[in-house]
Amino acid sequence: MKVELVTNLKRQATKILADLHSSKEPVLITEHGQPSAYLVDVQDYELMQRRLALLDGLSRGERAAMEGRTLNQTEAREKMAKWLK
Repeated sequence: MKVELVTNLKRQATKILADLHSSKEPVLITEHGQPSAYLVDVQDYELMQRRLALLDGLSRGERAAMEGRTLNQTEAREKMAKWLK
């Protein structure tokens, strides 16, 4: 992963963004020697958001199954009937 100082980002934003778009490698921005932010390509960010949403859905489903909040096929079909028309 590439690391850049925040002052370099201020001075060379266009170059850093061009490098980011070509390499698709996230850039860690530091301030006063400490991690401050990540720069990531828009497509990579959107992919990460879709993956997080999927993982969240899987987690909620797993939790529901563990808590016994499930339906059998007939119950599910009846409940989903209005969408399955």
